[in-house]
Amino acid sequence: MDTSRRSVVDITSVVDEFVRGQGDGLLSVFAPHATAGVALMETGSGSEEDLDQLLERLLPRDERYRHRHGSRGHGADHLLPVLVSPSLVVPVAGGRLLLGTWQRVVLVDPNVDNPHRRVRLSFLPG
Repeated sequence: MDTSRRSVVDITSVVDEFVRGQGDGLLSVFAPHATAGVALMETGSGSEEDLDQLLERLLPRDERYRHRHGSRGHGADHLLPVLVSPSLVVPVAGGRLLLGTWQRVVLVDPNVDNPHRRVRLSFLPG
């Protein structure tokens, strides 16, 4: 995944394609990074910018952190997974994600030092 242009990336279409035809079960979505997470949220209505602003208020990008390598405020990036989990599980029925009407699966990655991220998908048939 490329996060160079935005910190909240909608990956629902990739996830949906992965489960298509899988039947019933559980989908695990995992971001194997110390500075990224995954979440369910509404997108396209300004929520992405709202999340960016919330994270900036909670985790300011300044020099207050003991973890200081990388770009200014990089220590905040390492605290992100405490607030935005690196994993989530989504139920699947008939090869379709059982998401709410406005729910989307997003990768959250404010770390400007590494704009290339991986997301691991695993399906457990049920």
